[in-house]
Amino acid sequence: MRVALDVSAIPDDPAGAGIYVLELVKALDVLPPGSDLDLHLVARNDDGERWHSVAPRATVHEVVPIRRPSRLAWEQMLAPRLAKHLEADVWHGPHYTIPLMMPQSKPSQHRARSASVVTVHDLTFFDHPEWHERSKVTYFRPMIRAAARRAQVLIGVSDWTSKRLIELVGPRAAVVTIPHGVDHTRFLPSTGDGRARDLAALAGVGIRPPFIGFAGTIEPRKNIPSLVRSFDAIADDHLGLQLAIVGQPGWGSDEVKRAIAKSRHRDRINLTGYVEAEVIPALFRQATVVAYPSLEEGFGLPALEALACGAPLVTTTGSAMEDVVGDAAVLVPPDDDASLTQALSQLVERAGRREALSLAGPPRAASSTWQRCAQLHLDAYRFAIARSTGKVEP
Repeated sequence: MRVALDVSAIPDDPAGAGIYVLELVKALDVLPPGSDLDLHLVARNDDGERWHSVAPRATVHEVVPIRRPSRLAWEQMLAPRLAKHLEADVWHGPHYTIPLMMPQSKPSQHRARSASVVTVHDLTFFDHPEWHERSKVTYFRPMIRAAARRAQVLIGVSDWTSKRLIELVGPRAAVVTIPHGVDHTRFLPSTGDGRARDLAALAGVGIRPPFIGFAGTIEPRKNIPSLVRSFDAIADDHLGLQLAIVGQPGWGSDEVKRAIAKSRHRDRINLTGYVEAEVIPALFRQATVVAYPSLEEGFGLPALEALACGAPLVTTTGSAMEDVVGDAAVLVPPDDDASLTQALSQLVERAGRREALSLAGPPRAASSTWQRCAQLHLDAYRFAIARSTGKVEP
C-alpha cells in the first residue's frame, strides 16, 4: 500500500497540528514489515534533510515550493501529477486540504481515482473566524467543504471534532476519529535526579519554581489574557509565585503582550517565546499548576502531555479537552475569569489536591500513544482504498 503523506505545511518549529504530523510520520516509519506500508513523504524543497532524519525508511520527495501561496497552488495544480507518477494508493492531506482532482489509479485496482484521506483538526474556521487571519478563513472554509465531498475518509482528531465536522459540512466522506498520542519517553513524571535536569532546563529560559505554567502557541483561542488576569488576582496572596507562558507567537499574540503590560505583577510574568523541546516536559513536571484555559480545542495535546507528566492541570469545559482529561484535571468554563482564578488559587493552596491530580494524570494518558495512532491511520488508509474500489458502501 503506497501512501503519499503531504508534510509540506509543517514549520521548522512545529506546534499543535505540526507535532501530530511529525509524530505520526515517526510512528508510521517504524511499523512492522507486515504492515505492508510504502510511505512517501511530500516535502518542501528546502526541507528534505529533516524528513530523511525523521523517517529513514520512507521515500522523501523534496518538490513543494517554500512560500505558502505557491505551496497551496502546487497542491491543487501539481500534486495530482506527483500522485500519478508515484502510483499512490492513498494521498493523505494531514492539514485540512487535499488535491481536489486526483489522478487515475493503477488499472489493476479498478477504481476511478487514488483514495484521499484528510485530517481535520478543528472547525474554528467556521465557528470562530475571528481567531484566524482572514486570508486563512477565506481559503480553508471552502477547501474543507470540498475535501469533505471528494475524500474517501476524513479523520477527526477527537469525537468532538468529528461530531462538529458532520454537523457543519455534511460530508460524503466517511468520518473516523483518531486521537493523538503522547511521546511517553519525553512526557513522563519526574524520577531520580530528573528534577535537577528539569530545573536546569527551566533556568535557561528564566523560569524558577514556584510557578503556574502554560505551554502552547500564543494565539487568541488560548485565552492567555484571562490567565494573566487570574494570576494578577492571586499573586498578592502568593509572594514569589510566577507565571510562565511558554510558546511561540502566533497570529493575534499582541493581545497577550498588552495584557501583561497592564498587569500589576508583570515583573513576575515570563513570556519566553519558543523554547527547546526539553523545556516543555520540564515545565509540566515542575509547575505548581499547569493552566490551559483555551476557549476551544479540536484536541488539546498540551493538556494530555501535562497529564502524562503528572501535572496538576486546570483546563476548560465545552470542547475536546473535557473528553481528553476526564476527571484527571480541574475543569472550568471557558472565558470565565472568576472560575479560573478560584481554581488556580485552590490548587496553589492545597497540596493534597495537587498530589491527587498528579497521581491521576499518568494513568489517564497511558493508553494514548503515537504507535496506536499510527495503526489507526493505517486502518483508515485501507478503509479509504476499500471505499474507492466499492468494496464497502460509499
